[in-house]
Amino acid sequence: MAVVSTANAIGARESLADVIYRIDPDEVPVLSSLKKGTRKNTLFDWQVQELAAADATNAQAEGATISSYNDNLTTRLQNQMQIAYKAFKVSDTIDAVDTAGRERESAYQSLLAGITLRRDIEKILTSDQAKSTSGNRKAATLSSWITNTSLGASATANGSFTGDGSDLPITDATTDAGSDGIADDWGTPRALSVDLLETVMQAAFEDGGNPSLMVMSPVQKRKFSAATITNNDTINNQVNMTTPKAATAVSAVSVFLSDFGQLEAVVDRFMPNERVYLLDPEFAEYVTLPGRDFVKQDLAKEGDSTRGFVLSEFSMQVSAPKAHGAIYALTNS
Repeated sequence: MAVVSTANAIGARESLADVIYRIDPDEVPVLSSLKKGTRKNTLFDWQVQELAAADATNAQAEGATISSYNDNLTTRLQNQMQIAYKAFKVSDTIDAVDTAGRERESAYQSLLAGITLRRDIEKILTSDQAKSTSGNRKAATLSSWITNTSLGASATANGSFTGDGSDLPITDATTDAGSDGIADDWGTPRALSVDLLETVMQAAFEDGGNPSLMVMSPVQKRKFSAATITNNDTINNQVNMTTPKAATAVSAVSVFLSDFGQLEAVVDRFMPNERVYLLDPEFAEYVTLPGRDFVKQDLAKEGDSTRGFVLSEFSMQVSAPKAHGAIYALTNS
């Protein structure tokens, strides 16, 4: 008699796991770390107060007549909202059938649109972009605000850069003659070092900032760990355990204690490889228009399909540009 087996039997169900495995990363460290707020217009302003420099010669005559005055004026800064969205379209049939790993395809695609949009916004916030009203509105992002910077040798610095979101620290952030991923105007690439970190931290500290977040790409995270360990800096690794375990080899540094404060090293997959941001989260905010923060919108029916999109109208308010730091033109290989 013939043996009934999976090779000849009719009716065996397919085996498809009821889980969808997604490898693409969705962590957004900068977006997650910033304070959150709303603004009521596409163009919004805030004020920054800076005190006069301390004067070591402030000695006045007894009974002197005051004839001059010190004006402590505020500086008015401005940014604008940017619209970003991700759209989706699914057939009504796929919503009706039994699909593995999700209950309804349209709901699943809406979820994916929101996750993808968060990735886009993280990439925008960490890349080079000054505010622009030409064409589609664009918000000024980190590199157009941070004034405490370290550029490479022979950098083409932008002499008019003031950290007001209107331009960048260099004149041209696009030309890369060497095809190394680093715009020529950032200067000659150099390795990330403890000295570079300390120099920029000192500049931010002297301006009143206390950066606590060091955001870097995976490439720079490895270089940072190697630089701190091979420089014979003190590495303090506390391990608490109740039962004996095998020793663990440590080749990573997650916290850097500088002379001017402690920095948490955060890896950001969407960061440009050639830079490191030193951020003070107290003085940076992710802002949106009310009701426009990752909101799902349905589009009119188009035949036998369901359409929609997830949208955010967002910007950032860097309340004190001098509280942060940035190191550019780092070797990325």
